[in-house]
Amino acid sequence: MKIAVVILNWNGRALLEQFLPSVVEYSKEATVYVADNASTDDSVHFVKSLYPSIQIIQNKENGGFTKGYNDALKNLEEDIFCLLNSDIEVTENWLQPIIEGFNNNNKTVIIQPKILDFKQKDYFEYAGAAGGFIDKYGYPYCRGRIFNTIEKDSGQFDDIADIFWASGACLFIRKKTFKNLNGFDKTFFAHMEEIDLCWRAKNLGLNVCYIGTSKVYHIGGATLKNTSPQKTFLNFRNSLFALTKNAKGPLFPIIFIRLILDGIAGIKFLLELQPRLTLAILKAHFSFYSNLKQMLKKRKTQKIKFKYYQRKSIVIDYFVNKKKYYQSL
Repeated sequence: MKIAVVILNWNGRALLEQFLPSVVEYSKEATVYVADNASTDDSVHFVKSLYPSIQIIQNKENGGFTKGYNDALKNLEEDIFCLLNSDIEVTENWLQPIIEGFNNNNKTVIIQPKILDFKQKDYFEYAGAAGGFIDKYGYPYCRGRIFNTIEKDSGQFDDIADIFWASGACLFIRKKTFKNLNGFDKTFFAHMEEIDLCWRAKNLGLNVCYIGTSKVYHIGGATLKNTSPQKTFLNFRNSLFALTKNAKGPLFPIIFIRLILDGIAGIKFLLELQPRLTLAILKAHFSFYSNLKQMLKKRKTQKIKFKYYQRKSIVIDYFVNKKKYYQSL
């Protein structure tokens, strides 16, 4: 089984300098690639000069996470693609449990390792933690992280478990599956595209898995901070995209309730004196409605049969019922 570890880069010289050493040292079983999204810094020169063993893929434009990876992966021959953020430190023997996971179950097509916080290494990291789920209305949460409550890693998720979505910060996927799903939906540009990808795999009866015996450390927010209006815009809009494309059952009652919940979130941001985030939610909805016809067309092409949620509303669980930890759900 051949593995391609593919790091998407855009003007990330400093991150490559910091994190490539661990990838090179601990990924002997894989071929390491840096896929450059038309950077204007000296990222490519840096990699070529110091890491001649790393192969460079030069994309013609910065198409974000979605188009960047779609372009970078289309000509690779390896059996497994690892999509790895440039701000991740990998650990010794991180690949072996992943290889075993794919070998042990042919239906397992996507795998995520344990993702811990590089800055607080005994805590889970926001983007993925110990594997993700969504509620009925499309709000994501993780084992180890619900909204902004992040758990300390005390071995509670040192397991192998089926999950709904794997984090794009470190996502392993079979080449065949990526091709069959036509890669990422480039309409998303960035954020939530991995949820859409996993959802489409789930709708085909395929398995997404978390393997806690493999771990990596993620800085998180190295590209866009959690308080970034652009990140808020993309997260709110793209989760509506994913719901519209993939959700089983009557769609418009779900969207209507989601509109109300997003409105409450907007008011909350206003009260917290973050009006730019409120505006980002409004922009997200306008963008969603302007793309609704396109998303409904995509919905018609999906084989929608998978009950996608375990919790009806993680918002009510968390904010009303005060269930802050995954184990309390």
